[in-house]
Parts: sequence; C-alpha cells; structure tokens
Amino acid sequence: MKKITFPHMGNLKVPAKAFFQEMGLEVVLPPQNSKKTIELGMKYSPEFACLPLKLNLGNFIEALDKGANTIIMGGGVGPCRFGYYGEVQKEILNDLGYEFEMYVIDPEFGENIKKYKKLFGGFIIKRLFNASRLAWNKILAIDKIHKLILKAMAREKEKGKMDKIYKKFIAQLDYINSIKKIKKLTSDYEKIIKANTGDLKLGHEIKIGIVGEIYMVIEHFTNLEIEKKLGELGAVIDKKIYISTWIHDFLNLDGERKKIEKAARPYLNSFVGGHGLDTIGNTVRYAEKSYDGVIQIAPFTCMPEIVAQTILPEVSKKMGIPVLSLIFDEHSGETGLITRLEAFIDLISRKKREGLVYNG
Repeated sequence: MKKITFPHMGNLKVPAKAFFQEMGLEVVLPPQNSKKTIELGMKYSPEFACLPLKLNLGNFIEALDKGANTIIMGGGVGPCRFGYYGEVQKEILNDLGYEFEMYVIDPEFGENIKKYKKLFGGFIIKRLFNASRLAWNKILAIDKIHKLILKAMAREKEKGKMDKIYKKFIAQLDYINSIKKIKKLTSDYEKIIKANTGDLKLGHEIKIGIVGEIYMVIEHFTNLEIEKKLGELGAVIDKKIYISTWIHDFLNLDGERKKIEKAARPYLNSFVGGHGLDTIGNTVRYAEKSYDGVIQIAPFTCMPEIVAQTILPEVSKKMGIPVLSLIFDEHSGETGLITRLEAFIDLISRKKREGLVYNG
C-alpha cells in the first residue's frame, strides 16, 4: 500500500492530508520543521542549494524513516531551480539507500493526469471530485482566517492571542471532514478574532506588504515567524501569496497575473522565474495603495529574488515606499531579524508621526 508523504509549507499539510485520505491513501506526515530537519538537509544537500531544498530533503528523510514509501513533490519550469528539486532530491535519497516512489507534479497538465492515474490506481471521478472539494474548502478557510489574523495582530487585546487563536483553528480544522462544518468553524473563528481585537498598539496604523519567494513567505519556520514579530511591533500585514492564490495563478483562474505584470512592466518586463516578477509588481501595487512599507523575503542564492532585489531600490525611490530585503539561510538568527524589523518599523512610525515623505 502506498504511504504518502510531502514537504511542509505553512499549513498545506491540512488540505493535502485531507485530499489523499479521501482518495483512500495512507498519509505519513514528516515531523514539523525543526533544527533536526535542517541539519539533515544540510548534511546531504549540495552546499549552495537554497534553504527550501534542504528543508524539503530533511522532511523526506524524516518521513521515510517513519515508514513513508511514496513522495509527492512539486515541480516547475523556467529559470528558478525549483524545477530541479525533485530530481536532485530523488538522486540523493537513492544514494542514501531509501526505496520509494516519487511523483513530481509540474505545470504539464497532460503528464500530471498520467501520474495521478498511476498514483491512485485509476480515477473514480466522484471520489476525486469530493476529495478536491474538501481540500479546496480547507485551503479557503485557512487563507481567510490567516488574512484576518494578519490584520488583527496589531490590535490584539492580549499579546500573542491571535497566534494562539490561529493555531487552535488549524488544529480543529485538521480533524473536520465536512464542508458544512468547515464553514461553521470559519464563521465561529471570525467572531472570536473580532472579539479579541481592540485598539492599535502604536496608536496609528502602519501597513506592511510582504513579498518574495513563495516557500519563504508561507513557511513560518524558515522566515522565523516574521508575521508574528511584525504583529507584535504593531504592524498591519498583508501579503498576496497564499496557497489559494498560488493555485489560482497556476490554473490561470483570475486576472491577478495581468495586474502584476502591468504593475511591474516599467521596472521588469520579463519572466525571471519563481516569484521575482511578482515581488516587483506587488511592491508597486502596495505603493499605489499607500502602504507604509514592503518587506521582501527570500532564500539565500535564489536567482529570481536576487534579480528583484537589485530592482527594488529603484522602485522604492520612484514610488516613495521603504523596502526591506531579508535574505534567509540555515544560519539566520532571531536576534538579527528582530533588530532589523524594529529599526524598519521605528523609521516608518517616526516619519509617519512627523509627516515626512520617504524619498529613498
């Protein structure tokens, strides 16, 4: 029997587990990302591989040691090295003596259908529809509550309360397998968030947009819980990258792609891989919406984000918006991050109080 595993990325484990279990497969989740996970990834990965590859590899080793025998991994095309992750990880794991099957899901729709048929032993349309519907509703619920939490952290009545509320919501959602109950739980937590929201910690609103590479933006372990830290500093946070928006973009279901490309065009008019173009386009859009600052999050050696990082100073100057680029690797520490965030928020807060205009 196939025992499925997949890498951690934020709370993707909740809908992914629901989907595969509804399809009749056993799921073996790797332990949450930890120091041990990154140490395993570092030990066996190429030295200059980016942080997501190392963590993914650590996830797979830990899951295979727990009994998994089938790995699901994302794939891609273009300049970003993400498209090579699956093959590189497969070779490393084979060299380590692990026996498993790996299914790399990439943008080639026709090839994916063949992989799904092999993975599931054929298609039962009704089961596939129900599993997809359940997983999608969990994704929407997670992203909806997450957006509310990001805005409410700057107004929480009790320090750390929103983080506790969000974790409790995720834990309860994980065990619900009814769409009706998912919607009821989401509605209940909207009320809980509202009941625990008070006045702004700083006395004035500071709106921060987060852009960057998708894994680093979504996976809280790799970005050292930057959202929580910004909320504690009194920032109202917004980001464009969620699992739901990534799927919309992947399937070209809305017009966001055109809006991003249009906004980025004066500074970057070609695809550079990953979310490099999105980083530029969304920074421009945040400036147009009068946000107070933008933070770019990226893994060390990520080429699409390096391209974006070289362009952001020009965007910052012309659009009049402060931009902080944060590059993470396995050696990044909380103390340095907190110092930089405090300085960034303090600069914005002081300029806002004094009515100054940022000019780069």
